[in-house]
Amino acid sequence: MVLRVCPFASINERANGEQLGTSAWHDRGVAHFETFSLPVEVRAKLTQLVAIIGDLGPVVTAFSGGADSAFVAAVAHEVLGGERAHAVTAVSPSLAGDEEADCRQLAAEWNLRWTPVNTAEMERAAYRANDVDRCYHCKAELMDVVGPIADREGATVILGVNVDDLADHRPGQRAALERGAVFPLVLSGFTKDDVRLVSQAMGLRTWDKPAAACLASRVPYGTPVSVEILSRVDRAEAALHGLGFRQVRVRHYGETARIEVIESELENALSQRTFIIEAVKAAGYQYVTLDLEGFRSGNLNFGVTESSSGASSHS
Repeated sequence: MVLRVCPFASINERANGEQLGTSAWHDRGVAHFETFSLPVEVRAKLTQLVAIIGDLGPVVTAFSGGADSAFVAAVAHEVLGGERAHAVTAVSPSLAGDEEADCRQLAAEWNLRWTPVNTAEMERAAYRANDVDRCYHCKAELMDVVGPIADREGATVILGVNVDDLADHRPGQRAALERGAVFPLVLSGFTKDDVRLVSQAMGLRTWDKPAAACLASRVPYGTPVSVEILSRVDRAEAALHGLGFRQVRVRHYGETARIEVIESELENALSQRTFIIEAVKAAGYQYVTLDLEGFRSGNLNFGVTESSSGASSHS
């Protein structure tokens, strides 16, 4: 017998094993989201996630276009419908231009009720100072902008924070919780792998999308963040994406760019050495280096603990 997750009755159709693109699952209105291929424990988490979002009622999803927030936005849209599920994308210099464009495209593909909003974290001196609490001030700005939208709709703000995120230094989570946000993935026990597994089963093309943290995460703590720096990083990473590197970081050290690609792509990066140098120098860097350790998500947080975070006084 095929097990189904209710009320997920019409969430997805897989056509010939292909991911759904411009024809979203709900536009097809055909088959059911069949969960027989998912492990029992993941099915249980999905059932709980559906129940949590259903109980919340109207929601506003902070939608960055990454695998986690895209999954949450898709589930919320299916469970609550377009009238009660609203996806909102914060647009600022810290959001890569490619990511803003993809949010817009995903919203169109999935028929989400979507709104881009401008956030002004760059106007906050504490954010620009870029100490270990920078993320706190960024999320505070997000909530100050998205919160009133949710209030007008009688909705709850939800974020795509998963269980794995709790282990990293992310003071922004405190800022969001203090302002009333809810983390449905955490409440239902979803890990990053769970999100990708269920997203793939649903046919969401974001299931294997590389992590794409805000551009300010490329700047070491203590180096002030500016629009010029974020723009330089954005141009360099966009150029490297154009060379075929999906998972890439350009870490900013003044005139020097430290490039991270996944370990399996190091040989490819060396073979494209000339093109990479030209692309990154064109973005505004004088020196171009390749990190032989490869890509490590959040590696600028190494050695940072919550006890070193001044924002802990806010909780």
